Amino acid sequence: MYEQTRGDILFIILYAMVTAMALIASCYLLFRRANAIAPDVTPPLRLRRWTAAFFASMTLSHVWYMPIFFFTSSEDITMTDLIGGLLDTMTFFPLAIIVLLTMLQDRSRPLWPVAVMMVPFFAGGVFNVATHSYALLPMVYVYSLLMCIGLIIYMVHATRQYGRWLRDNYADLEHKEVWQSFLVLAAILLLFALYAFIGQGPACQYAMQVISAVLICYLLWRVESLGSLTSDPSPEGEVGVILTTDAPTHQTPLSFRRGVGGEAIGPLLQKYCIDTQLYLQHDLTLIQLAKAIGTNRLYLSQYFSSQGMNYNAYINNLRINYFIDLYHKTHATRRPVTAQQLASESGYRSYNTFSDAFKRRTGQSVTAWMRTMGEAK
Repeated sequence: MYEQTRGDILFIILYAMVTAMALIASCYLLFRRANAIAPDVTPPLRLRRWTAAFFASMTLSHVWYMPIFFFTSSEDITMTDLIGGLLDTMTFFPLAIIVLLTMLQDRSRPLWPVAVMMVPFFAGGVFNVATHSYALLPMVYVYSLLMCIGLIIYMVHATRQYGRWLRDNYADLEHKEVWQSFLVLAAILLLFALYAFIGQGPACQYAMQVISAVLICYLLWRVESLGSLTSDPSPEGEVGVILTTDAPTHQTPLSFRRGVGGEAIGPLLQKYCIDTQLYLQHDLTLIQLAKAIGTNRLYLSQYFSSQGMNYNAYINNLRINYFIDLYHKTHATRRPVTAQQLASESGYRSYNTFSDAFKRRTGQSVTAWMRTMGEAK
């Protein structure tokens, strides 16, 4: 495998470029505090650091393997390759899994299972290094494939749970969802696993370097464009917030603050959310709304569940109703406006988010609905 690329200057240049990209990406995440990719987003600091460590491990891995392309001794090549594989099982692969887990911000997941998963890799790598052979490599390949399949199944389940958690607690989902990114990252990591089985020939070597470059760029963008949920709703709801409502929560009866029944929450929502148009506030969370009406997130969440909806659906319904009402008013006065302007006035920062919510609510796209309304007039 290495003999075919040893004298290939173009491949060595590409390999060095990918190494430099990983190093620059790691330094950027570690030492630059400002977000150059998405200035309006504050990414999770924990995810930033783990991703920087992942890029650093990729850099060290590339640097370690680089001498192989210049060695002439088969013994030197074999030992460098075996030790490099052992180092990858201790750094690159576990860090890749940790980055995926850290993207899910609904809770801090324990990382010790990742170390446990790496034990067979580590044991096989140590044995191969000690015996100067690839004797256990087929078993390691099979285990890696099974582990990737198991990890993907777990991440699909965890990502679905995370999506439900978001909809139960947040009105605005832009810069928060990760399932699309997970699919892309899972596909890229699966290609790395397949490379272990079929990684032969110059074409495969070139492909893996291109995939590495894509992984660096995509992961860097994903980390910087994912909003930090530092004010995650806690069971106690003890999070400081700023509300755009004058609802005097300190005057709310103590029984309401400790939790109110469903029959009382409805009128409170009408008074402190609908009448004050609090639902138009960007990034309004369940805990903020609970504080505004004088209850806690548990009772409010249970109320929405009893109504057959989640918090996100409740806020979106109010915003879309506001949009429809606003459209009719502007249409009656013949004021020239766009759907984007009305969506922004209705509490949406992202038109795509509004468009998706509108279609789920009405069964029509925004443009089709506006065309129908225009013809009806």
